[in-house]
Amino acid sequence: MNRKVGYYRVSTADQNAALQISALELAQCDQIYGDQGISGSERNRPDFDKALSAIERGDTLVIWRLDRMSRSLKHLIEINQVLNERGAFLESLTEKIDTSTPMGEFVFHILGAVAQLEREIIRERTLAGLSVAAANGKFPGRKRKLDPQQISWAARRYYVEQAKPSVIAADLDVHPETLRRHLKPLHTDIREYSAQLSGATL
Repeated sequence: MNRKVGYYRVSTADQNAALQISALELAQCDQIYGDQGISGSERNRPDFDKALSAIERGDTLVIWRLDRMSRSLKHLIEINQVLNERGAFLESLTEKIDTSTPMGEFVFHILGAVAQLEREIIRERTLAGLSVAAANGKFPGRKRKLDPQQISWAARRYYVEQAKPSVIAADLDVHPETLRRHLKPLHTDIREYSAQLSGATL
């Protein structure tokens, strides 16, 4: 029997986890684990490890929001890969992501592409002499208009929600051409993945 395993997390000991727990109960989770007073950037989270260990083939790990599981896109993708290897799924209630569906996996593919772009940005800055520039209080080269988190948000708005570039650009206070330039590295990978799902290109 396929089960739902819930997980919640609050960063400080005095924060109330009632909202998250209530949402997980409404989602009909069979088991609920939670870490209290632990940052999302921490890799060592005892109850999260227990929740992950409890997951078996066909089960779903349910979270209230993606940042309750990880604040790093790279770590988020790693967790999803672990679940895929076990034949299990991930569901985020707030973002309405369910990797048991093609669209849910598609959204995760976008996040993965953005994570790769984030790594390339870090590499580019490192090669440009980030450590030396930081010591002088300056960053070399042209300042980027959008950070990786904004690119992730824009990618979901454009590729999943089909929002117009002009609308997304206005929300981010950048020129539409700037938005297109930042999304361009994602387009080929996402188009190929979409073709695998639907038999047609984006």
